[in-house]
Amino acid sequence: MTLYAFYGIMIPFLGTVMGASCVLFMKNAMSDRLQRALSGFAAGVMVAASIWSLIIPALEQAEESMGKLSFVPAAVGFWAGILFLLLLDHVIPHLHRNADEAEGPKSRLQKTTMLVLAVTLHNIPEGMAVGVVYAGYITGNTNITAMGALALSLGIAIQNFPEGAIISMPLRAGGVKKHKAFLSGAASGIVEPVGALITIAAASLVIPLLPYLLSFAAGAMLYVVVEELIPEMSAGKHSNIGTVFFAVGFSVMMILDVALG
Repeated sequence: MTLYAFYGIMIPFLGTVMGASCVLFMKNAMSDRLQRALSGFAAGVMVAASIWSLIIPALEQAEESMGKLSFVPAAVGFWAGILFLLLLDHVIPHLHRNADEAEGPKSRLQKTTMLVLAVTLHNIPEGMAVGVVYAGYITGNTNITAMGALALSLGIAIQNFPEGAIISMPLRAGGVKKHKAFLSGAASGIVEPVGALITIAAASLVIPLLPYLLSFAAGAMLYVVVEELIPEMSAGKHSNIGTVFFAVGFSVMMILDVALG
């Protein structure tokens, strides 16, 4: 694995760390408006990344061998990603929502602790997505360029920034010390480079399945958007804030993908 690829798979983790570090500098808990804005921005980035960095390359890759049937691996992989996240939601059945129903002074801390677990598990497909793209780049796949792989890494890093903040800030508000809240937020993203490294290590097995795996990651990411982020950005008053920042995030990631890809 080249140093370029190693740095590339570490960029998303850096985004989580930077987001989690907000707890070290912000005195007050994250406002509802800011949380809606960050959730909307993250949702926009993930939708654009799913389309330009994952679905379109999956279709282009499959077209070389399957022609007009190139939609088959894209559709199969997409649904596999959806069902994988659906299974996770059964394993950890809407932990954040269950925590909302909890009573007592520790309910907020319980909610955030379970959200850490949920976000960590949801980060696994994102790490795989980065690993799959860099595995394709390393093996010389013509549909995946160095700049295209970098665009996905940057996009996921941008999306990870609010995730890190959304975890660390509520932990601090629940009474956890700043440095522990920061470490918990940062730790939620460590599964991404680990997942990417494992995927790259299995490159010889990954490359024939590349269209399926790219679309799998897209399905998983879109499930997170619809199930987790859109309800978060639309909750309460002034829900248009989340919608506006969704558009901002989508535009930023679209520009990154097209300009760098």
